[in-house]
Amino acid sequence: MAGFREVDRQHFPLEDIPSIVRLFKQQLESSSEPDLALLSIVVGAVENSLTCNRTFTLQKETDTLGEPKLPAVEYHIAEALYSKFHAIIKGAVDLTQYSGSKYATRELVKKVSDVVWNSLTRSYYKDRAHLQSLYSYLTGNKLDCFGVAFAVVAGCQVLGYRDVHLALSEDHAWVVFGEGGSETAEVTWHGKGNEDKRGQPVGPGMGSRSWLYVNGCPVICTRPMEVAALVSAINPSLSATSDAMEVALLQQELLWLLYDLGHLTHYPMAIGNLSDLEEVSPTPGRPPCSTLFQEAAISARTYYKNQHVYPYTYQGGYFYRHKMYKEAFESWANAADVIRLYNYSRDDEEIYKEFLEIANELIPHIMKVVSSGHSARSILKDPECFAHLLRFYDGICQWEEGSLTPVLHIGWAKPLVNTISKFDADVRAQVMIECRGSESSDGGEGANADMQTDGKNNLESKELLLTLLKEETPAADEDTACNKGTGADPKYLNNEYLNNNNYCKTREGGSNNTRDIIRTLESRVIGDDVGKQKLQGDEEALAPHPSIAALTAACGEKILNPEYLLQGGGEPFVGGGSVIAETPTTIPSLTSNGAHAPGPSKQDDSKEQIESELKSTGRPRLVLRSHKMKGLKDLLLAEKLNTHAISLQLTAQSQVQVSKKGRGGPEPDMAAMGLRAKRARRD
Repeated sequence: MAGFREVDRQHFPLEDIPSIVRLFKQQLESSSEPDLALLSIVVGAVENSLTCNRTFTLQKETDTLGEPKLPAVEYHIAEALYSKFHAIIKGAVDLTQYSGSKYATRELVKKVSDVVWNSLTRSYYKDRAHLQSLYSYLTGNKLDCFGVAFAVVAGCQVLGYRDVHLALSEDHAWVVFGEGGSETAEVTWHGKGNEDKRGQPVGPGMGSRSWLYVNGCPVICTRPMEVAALVSAINPSLSATSDAMEVALLQQELLWLLYDLGHLTHYPMAIGNLSDLEEVSPTPGRPPCSTLFQEAAISARTYYKNQHVYPYTYQGGYFYRHKMYKEAFESWANAADVIRLYNYSRDDEEIYKEFLEIANELIPHIMKVVSSGHSARSILKDPECFAHLLRFYDGICQWEEGSLTPVLHIGWAKPLVNTISKFDADVRAQVMIECRGSESSDGGEGANADMQTDGKNNLESKELLLTLLKEETPAADEDTACNKGTGADPKYLNNEYLNNNNYCKTREGGSNNTRDIIRTLESRVIGDDVGKQKLQGDEEALAPHPSIAALTAACGEKILNPEYLLQGGGEPFVGGGSVIAETPTTIPSLTSNGAHAPGPSKQDDSKEQIESELKSTGRPRLVLRSHKMKGLKDLLLAEKLNTHAISLQLTAQSQVQVSKKGRGGPEPDMAAMGLRAKRARRD
C-alpha cells in the first residue's frame, strides 16, 4: 500500500454522511482492494468525536433541516494517522526475513500481532466501548479484542499480503492465511486475556465444541466483508440508554451500501445489526426490519450449517418488543436448538448471559403480561407456546451435557417452574412429547423438524397397519402361502426365521389369518430383497422400516381385537371405528376383493393432509433429547405440578460430568472412570 491516492484525497474534508458514503462506495467499487486502514481511521474519527466528545452538538442542532452535520474529518489529520500506522508496521517488520512466498506465514502473522499487541497500553478493555477502530489505536494506544484482530489484518495488507483475512465467530475473531485460507492463527485475546495463544492455530478450539468457535463455521471475510465488519462494529452508544443519532445514521447508511453491493449476504450478524437500526429508524423504500431479521436467520442456515445463535435471539428480541409473544417463544426455541450443538465452557459468558436474560427476565415478563388485563390467557391456552418453551429449555439442558461446567442452577429452575405453572394441565397435556437420543444430524433445526414430521410418520404407520390387518389372503392361495412358508422361499428355511411366529407345520382346519398377517407384515416391511441379503450374512439388512416405531405406538393407542385376529371379522381394534375416523383421508379405500380402489395419490397430498389434521387436532409434537428434560416428561404433563421434583431434576449436575452427546470425539473410558456404562437405548 503506497499511501493516499489522489482519488481518495478528493473526498476530503468529510463533513456529512453522504460524503463518507461516497468514499466507501469508491473504495468498494475500485479495481484495487479497499484500504482497511483508511476506512477504519475515518469512521473511528467520527465515532469517537461524537460519542467521547460532544463539542459538535450545537453545530448539529443548527442544521435541523438538512443532513446531520458531522465533525469534519480533515485530510491532513487522516493522512497523518494513516502514515503513522504504516510507519509502525513497516518499521517493525523486516520483510527480508519472510521473502520467498506471496503468501503470509505463521511467523509473519505472529510478528504483526506482536507489533500491535506490544504497542497497546497495559490495561484491560473488554467491556469498553469505541475501542475497535484504528483511530483509537493511533490516538490512544487502545484496542478491544476485535480491534486487535482487525489491526493485524490491516497491518498485513500494509505489508502487501492479500491472503490474510478475518475469521469471525459470534464473540471472537482470528485470522486465516495461506493459499486458499488453509491456515488459522489466534491474534487477539478473549475473556480475561489469552495473549499466550497468539500465533497458535484455532483447531483445538473448534474441536472442543465451544460456541466461541462456532463448530468450525465462522464468517470468513473477503476484503469488502472486512469493511462490513468494521462498519458493523461501529458503536453509537453514548450511555446504556442513549445513542448518538448521527453515528447510528452513518452506520445505517453504510450497511445499506454494503447490502446493496451484496457484501452482507454471508454475514448474518451484520444483517442483524442493520435490522436493529431499521427498527429504530425505518428507511423509506427499504425492506421492513422483520424481513431483515428473517434474512439473517436464512443466511445462517444456508451458509453456516445453522451454527449461529444470534440471528434467532435478535429476531426473538424484535418479536418481544412488539408483543408478538408466540413468535418470540419460537425464535428463542430455535436459538436453543443451535446452542444444543455445543458444549458449554466459561468462554461462553456472553451467550450464557443472553439465555439467562431470556429465561429469567423476558419470559417471566411475558407470563406476567399475558396473565392479566385484556391480554389474559392469550397464549397460555396455546399448546404450541408450551411446546416452544420446553424446546427452549431442552436445548439449554443439552448444551450442558458433556460440559465440564454446569449451566443450570436454582436461579434457572424457579422461573421455569413459575412459567410452567401458568399453563393449565389440559393445555400441557395436549403436547405430544416423545423422548429420543441426543444425536441429530440436522443441526439446530432437528427438534423443530420433528414437531412437523412426526405426525406424518404416525399417520402413515397407522394407515399401513390398518391396511395390512384388513387384507385377507384368498382361500385359493392359502395352501400356496403355507407351502411358501416352509419351502418355496429360502429365507424361511433359514434358522433365524424358523420360529413359532412364521413357520407353518400343519393345516388342521380353520384359517391361519394371524400367520398370514405376520407374513404380510414381513414382506411389506422387510421385503424379499432384504431377506436375501440377510440370508447372505448382512446383519444390517433387516434394519426396521421407519414406520415400525410408529406402528408400535399406534398399537399402544388402541387394543387389538382378538376376534378379528382369530376369525377375520369385525374391526382390527377395539373401538376401531374411532381410529378410522381419525384419518379418513389417509386410509385408502378397498374394493370387495381387497384391492386398492383408484384415487388420488397419497404421496402427492400427504403433506397437506397431515398439516390439516395437526391443525384440526391442535396437538403439537415435541421431541425431547436432553436427559434432564426427558426425565421431566411425566412431571411436566402431570395434572398437579410437583415443583420441588422439577427443580431437583433441572439442577441435577450428574449429567454434566459423565454424559456425552455422541456427536464426535472419543468415547470416555467408563471403566477407568469407575462408572458403569450406560445401557444402549432401544429406539
